[in-house]
Amino acid sequence: MTRLKVPIIVIIIGEGASGGALGIGVGDRVLMLENTWYSVISPESCSSILWRSWEYKEQAADALKLTATDMKKLKLIDEIVREPAGGAHSDRDKTFEIVKNKIVTHYEELQKLSPKDLVSQRMDKYAQMGVFNG
Repeated sequence: MTRLKVPIIVIIIGEGASGGALGIGVGDRVLMLENTWYSVISPESCSSILWRSWEYKEQAADALKLTATDMKKLKLIDEIVREPAGGAHSDRDKTFEIVKNKIVTHYEELQKLSPKDLVSQRMDKYAQMGVFNG
């Protein structure tokens, strides 16, 4: 996906975990609905590996920093998409409209880039993930 010459816009709308989470991280724009989570492992699986029990899933979730706010702070996503009052499931039509507008806005920005610049910026963005500049 890193070398595709077209814009890649990713919207995380629920739970994102495992290898799929790594794959969608390559987007030119990665957006998350505000009540979703995104990680390379589920809190339950992390707890099972570290403590050999699911009892510590809340502690694992906290350590994984998997919320939209955490992901934005860590610069792993580009934008948090606000959901309707009560959550995305409470007003699906409104959620669809919000997401559609975000996709259109980001696409309009990205389509201005040449394919070469698009790929270059994507590669630079992905290469900077996890880099500490202290």
